[in-house]
Amino acid sequence: MRTVNLKTAEQVEIMREAGRINARAHAAMAEAIRPGVSTAELDAIAADVLRQHGATAAFLGYPPGSPHPFPATICASVNDELVHGIPSRERLLKDGDIISIDCGTVYRGFVGDSAWTYAVGTIKPAVQRLLDVTEEALWVGIRASRAGKLTSDVAKAVQQYVESHGYSVAREYTGHGVGSQMHEEPQVPNWWPRRAAAYGWRATPLTAGMTFALEPMVIAGRPDLRVADDHWTVVTRDGSLCAHFEHTIAVTDGEPLILTAL
Repeated sequence: MRTVNLKTAEQVEIMREAGRINARAHAAMAEAIRPGVSTAELDAIAADVLRQHGATAAFLGYPPGSPHPFPATICASVNDELVHGIPSRERLLKDGDIISIDCGTVYRGFVGDSAWTYAVGTIKPAVQRLLDVTEEALWVGIRASRAGKLTSDVAKAVQQYVESHGYSVAREYTGHGVGSQMHEEPQVPNWWPRRAAAYGWRATPLTAGMTFALEPMVIAGRPDLRVADDHWTVVTRDGSLCAHFEHTIAVTDGEPLILTAL
């Protein structure tokens, strides 16, 4: 059975500082988002914030030994790009776009990981609704992340909320344990099929000291996805818009603790 690494109170505090640095990077990028800004400029802003705080980028060069390591500090995914978009000087944001930015910070050997989807200029009400539902799905999942529950309870809560609003959840990509490694146990999916074991998932009991990234990925159309030729960017097959919100949290004996908030 795969091991879940429970964190001590001291380790959770280090993760909380990593998360705060990550949140500061998000805040700096949010201020810069506007039509005409390139995704590479946002990447440079995040890298500068991490450097100023003595932290490093969790995503840059990930995974070690890969023939196609990720080449940037952030994932910048625009419109129909769900996750893992590679920043580019040529990718200029336009009025009405949405951009999902995922950023990971390593500080004193521990990781903080969070994502947010931002509006560029003025977006349509239907697009804002997609963002609102996805963000609320994150909070639904966080509220379900209490000691004594199961990862399947969290997954089902997110799935029920998202699908009740007429959207799809990404199936191949999940939330995950975070700690001294970027990806640890347990996996925390955003849906729970009848044959979860076929996906390699197990309903893991939530215990105080567990830390994981909860990250609803919501699609306006069908959940079918593909990976672009750059080996990283995940896009919707039908071209529909998608959004991604994520916090790293710690399970406690009471309310879940959000580690990636300012």
